[in-house]
Amino acid sequence: MRNIKLTIEYDGKDFNGWQKQPNKLNIQGTIEKAIERITGKEVELMASGRTDRGVHALAQVANFKTDSKLPIEKFPIAINSNIKNSIRIKDAEEVDENFHSRLSCKKKTYRYVINNSKYGSSIYRNLETHIPVKLNVNKMKEAIKYFEGEHDFKAFKASGTSNKSSVRTIYKGEVIKKEDERIWIELTGNGFLYNMVRIIAGTLVDVGLGKIEPIEIKDIIKSKDRQKAGKTLAPQGLFLVKVEYK
Repeated sequence: MRNIKLTIEYDGKDFNGWQKQPNKLNIQGTIEKAIERITGKEVELMASGRTDRGVHALAQVANFKTDSKLPIEKFPIAINSNIKNSIRIKDAEEVDENFHSRLSCKKKTYRYVINNSKYGSSIYRNLETHIPVKLNVNKMKEAIKYFEGEHDFKAFKASGTSNKSSVRTIYKGEVIKKEDERIWIELTGNGFLYNMVRIIAGTLVDVGLGKIEPIEIKDIIKSKDRQKAGKTLAPQGLFLVKVEYK
């Protein structure tokens, strides 16, 4: 039995998230059906993590087991020819039988994209969030550093969701001002809670608007109180950028 690792790019706008669900268009099920058509057998496609409805990926990683003899370099071509253009298999490789896209993952990087121009964009409206009020990027850069390290991020997970532990490690946080009036919020960590990146981004927007001082981030983290953090920003600005296994 072969273990095949896929690197996948997708525009999440038309999908009800990654996870397979009955009667709802999803990314996992779409790719699984394409693989079944190619190999003649059902497969279970395991991802590095689930992305929510409307969230995008530049390099999601997933793997599946198959006894198909199809040459590895043919898998991207074959799968891509059987799925919508909003999903693209960027690479396929054969990996050790013990490799698991989620359990073997060491780091993930997410990016949240904000269009901070006055009027926004019609072309990119489904790939970013428009905030017309000018944000103080320097204060946001100062604030994001308080998220680095190991913390209990209970204040930054969606209310009502259950996790055995809300402790996570953020290895690096950056706020990047682009020349086209866009702001990137990038976080690299060992894992993320449900809606965690979107809530952190919403909290940093509050810093940029002057509602919260950067130093207050420390107290919000310590409080473990969701009500003290910012709002959950819309999904279309979020991208899974990179998944690392070393």
